[in-house]
Order: sequence, then C-alpha cells, then structure tokens
Amino acid sequence: MARILITSALPYINGVKHLGNLAGSMLPADVYARFQRLRGHDVLYVCATDEHGTPAELAADAAGMDVRAYCDEQHDIQKRSGEGFSLSYDYFGRTSNAPNIRLTQHFADVLEAKGLIVERVEEQVFSIDDDRFLPDRYVEGTCPHCGFERARGDQCDNCGRLLEPTDLKAPYSKISGSKNLEVRETKHLHLVQTKMEARIRDWVDAATEWPSLAKSIAYKWLDEGLRDRSITRDLKWGVPVAHDGTPRPGFETKVFYVWFDAPIGYIGATVEWAEAGGGDWESWWRTDKGADDVTYVQFMGKDNVAFHTVSFPATILGSEEPWKTVDKLKAFNWLTWYGGKFSTSEKRGVFMDQALDILPGDYWRWYLTANAPEGSDAAFTWEHFQGLINSDLANVLGNFVNRITKYTASKFDGQLPAAGTPGENEAWMAAELDQRLPALVANMEAMEFRKAAAEVRAIWAAGNEYLTKAEPWVKYKADVDAAAVGVRTGLNLVALFGILAQPFIPVAAKKILDAVGVPEDRRSWNFDGPASDLLDALPHGLAITPPEVLFAKIEDAQLAEWSERFGGAPDA
Repeated sequence: MARILITSALPYINGVKHLGNLAGSMLPADVYARFQRLRGHDVLYVCATDEHGTPAELAADAAGMDVRAYCDEQHDIQKRSGEGFSLSYDYFGRTSNAPNIRLTQHFADVLEAKGLIVERVEEQVFSIDDDRFLPDRYVEGTCPHCGFERARGDQCDNCGRLLEPTDLKAPYSKISGSKNLEVRETKHLHLVQTKMEARIRDWVDAATEWPSLAKSIAYKWLDEGLRDRSITRDLKWGVPVAHDGTPRPGFETKVFYVWFDAPIGYIGATVEWAEAGGGDWESWWRTDKGADDVTYVQFMGKDNVAFHTVSFPATILGSEEPWKTVDKLKAFNWLTWYGGKFSTSEKRGVFMDQALDILPGDYWRWYLTANAPEGSDAAFTWEHFQGLINSDLANVLGNFVNRITKYTASKFDGQLPAAGTPGENEAWMAAELDQRLPALVANMEAMEFRKAAAEVRAIWAAGNEYLTKAEPWVKYKADVDAAAVGVRTGLNLVALFGILAQPFIPVAAKKILDAVGVPEDRRSWNFDGPASDLLDALPHGLAITPPEVLFAKIEDAQLAEWSERFGGAPDA
C-alpha cells in the first residue's frame, strides 16, 4: 500500500471560483485521489482557502465587511461548493488559521538565519490621496511590455510577465482611482532567490514525472534569471512579520506577502487535519518522520506553476530542513469560455455555485474531466456540453443501466439469472475488457484524465455493442437460457461500469452499484485475473433494483435559457 499526499492549488478567497478553476486543479486532484483510494492506497488530499493579500482586503471593503468576517463567510461558501461537486478532501483548511501563521513565521526565521531573507530599502508607490503605500495589487496601469491597460502591479494578465508597481506606465490607485502617486522609500524583507537558482535548477532537472508543460514553465523562469522577491507588504490583513509573537521592529504595519505564506498553507492545512484528529501530520511532510515513503502529487493551472516550481521550492529547499518536496506536478492549461476568459464583471461563464443551481455535480465532473485542458486550452461551449452529456451519460451509460435492470425486473423476477453458458459474444466482451482496463489504469496512473475518460466511455460503448450482439430480448422468445446469459453478463457490466465511474461521477456510481447490490468492500479498482471473471462476478439470484433515471437529457430550450443567463459565444 503506497502513501500518496495530494494537494490542489488553493482557491483564492475573493468569491466563488469558476469552472476553469475547478477543471484545472480541484477536480482532477479529486478524481486522482478517488482512484488511488480505490486501488487500496493510503491517500491524504488536503486543500484550503488562500485568504491573505490585497484582493481579500479589496473584496471585503467592497462588501462593506470586516476582512475576517468576509473570509469566514467565503470559506464556508467555497467549502459548500466543494461538497456540491463531491470533492473528497480529507481536510479543507484556511491559510489564515494559526498553524499556517506559525509555519510561515518559522520558515521566515530559518531562511533569514541561512542568509536567504534580507532587509532592503526599496522604492514603492505611495498614494498621496489615500495617504498610504500601495502594495502591488493596489496599483494598476499600462503594462510596459505589451501595452495592456489594466495590468496589475505584480503581474500582467495579458502577457503573463511579472511586474513591480514601479514598472507600470500611467499608474493609478486601485482603491480610489487617484493618479496622484509618487515613489517613496520603504523597507521590506526580500527572499534572495538568486542564491538558490542553481539548486532549484538541479531540483527541476531531477523531476522525471512532471508533464512538459510544468517543466517548460519552470525552465522559462530559470532561463530568464531568478529575481530576489519582496515577501512583505504594507497591509493589515496577513501573517504578521513577527518572531515568537513579537513584531519585528520597523515592520509593525507590514505582513508577509500572500505568495510567501499561501503554499506553506498546504502544510498548515495538514496540521489542521492532525489537530482535528486526522493523524500525524509530520509523517506526511517530514522525511525524518516517515515522509520519505510518501509520493507527493500537486495539481494546478499553468498560471500557478512558476510559484510551485521556483518560489515555494526556494522556501522549502532553502530551509535545509527535511521537508517533503513534490514528486509529481500535474499542470493544466486553461478552460476557456468560447475561447475567451470567464468574466464575472461581463457576466460570461458559469461559476461553481451557479453550475450546481442548474445541474447536479456529476454532469459537470464528467464534462470537465472528459474535456480536460491538458495538451492545450479547452473551450467550453454550451453546444459541446449538451452533446457530450447527452451522448456519454444519458445515452451510453444511463440507457444501458436502465435497459438491462428494467428488463431483469420484468422478465427475471428482478433477480440475476444463473442459467446458460457463455459463448462468443461474452468472449468478445472479455477481450475488449482485457485490452481496455489496463489502458484505463495506466492513463489514470499517468494522470492523463482526458484519455482515461475516453477509455471509460469506450468500455461503456462496448457494453452497448455487446447487448446489440447478445440480443437477450430477442432470444428470450425462443431460448430463455440464452437470454439469461446476456442478462447476467449485462448486469455484471452494470456493476463494472459503476465501479469504473466512481472517480468521475461518484453520486451516480453509488446509485448504480446500490442498484445491483455490490457491497462497499467489492468496489475497488483492483482488476486481477481474466476479464471473463468480471462478467460473472455477481452472485446468482442477487436481487436487482432498477435505479431512477440517472441522467436526464439536456434540451435545446435549457441551452437557450442558460446562454441568455450566462452568456454564449462572444459575438452572441
């Protein structure tokens, strides 16, 4: 039994996340966690809300709320959204909780002792009208590289270049809109990443289980040359710059930068899990405490890769303490909305809470996994969504389960028949499974989720083809025993389909498995022995209960309504 630690990029606290955030981190992490649990492994999947930084302050101010109360509210909303999508976190923590504060201050102390954090006087934008220094995201202006007019002081969303507020042309205050700004000197702590460049490059070179997307982003940053980065900001909300509870002199009004403390939140959330009775957190994170046998897997969108392959490793490796570092980093491209960006302000795109208002979580889980943005960006369109759901879930899976279970109820007294001998049709189905099941498992192990979903779909389709070949409803008229073989095999396929569906559509999978009486301890993904055994695994005489309709088809009228509500193609 392997021990597998899984983390997905922490969702930021300022509002409900859109489907792209779900598709690029939290959902694939959950699919993988469920798969590995079904393989019998010891899995710990932790996540948390990322709560510090400028956007949290701005969002709280816009809502007329105290920032702590705002984060309390939003954490609960995001936790409920995750539950609506059946995200199986072992713990969903918060970066504003005490464990992350202690750990962040600990890392700062250790890194400073190693000469990797230094005080520097720097020039920072000061807003005369707001009477305060403006942290990077409080400043917006024109990007000096691409000319984008709404670039932030830390990064341009258009070209992706990292920036300093002083780099911007025509800057203005995000708080008041004032352009009455000047540059003044102020003191901040800097993480001296330049000292770590060679070590981080060696570490990236040694990473053999990262997709090319993750490695290419890491090398891009390294090849351009790492920069020492300020890790403190002039904010009220964040981890205090302190040691043993005592503020650092001259830093009483400053906090640690969110991108310094947020990745540490993975460890912090695990400590929260332990304090809640989960277990020994050090055995998952400290190689001197047993974590040397842990495989650590991270999931994130491509915009987060640089921080996890450079900045966070600089913290972990730079401490020279025995912390567990990532083994497998699964990076995703973006899910786009008709090729453009999701936008709250322009009412384009569906967000997680809205998605659950119109359809159950399993519909979205299947679509976003089967259409995962792995090799390139993937465009969401209502038309594609409708086509995939109606074809895969309603027709191929749902119709198969419905047909064979209802036929069993009507012709075989609702019991799995024992009569008849398997023949060439059953041999054909077994051969399909012998070929496809290993490919499916291999794709899941490799975290190739789009390919894995395609294999699951192909197995469902093969089951439908089997029923077409076996024709139990035709054979029943002349040879009940021959029909019984087809029904028995079909019901065993229902069980197999339910088992395979568990990582992808867990709610529907449970309904399927309950309908054909598969006990909880027989739902694993360990397919030992020939596939023919899977086609006669259920006990003869087992009572079958046809489930309710698993998936309703999406109608054109619904599509029109949703396009009106959430936006369709950009020119619509």
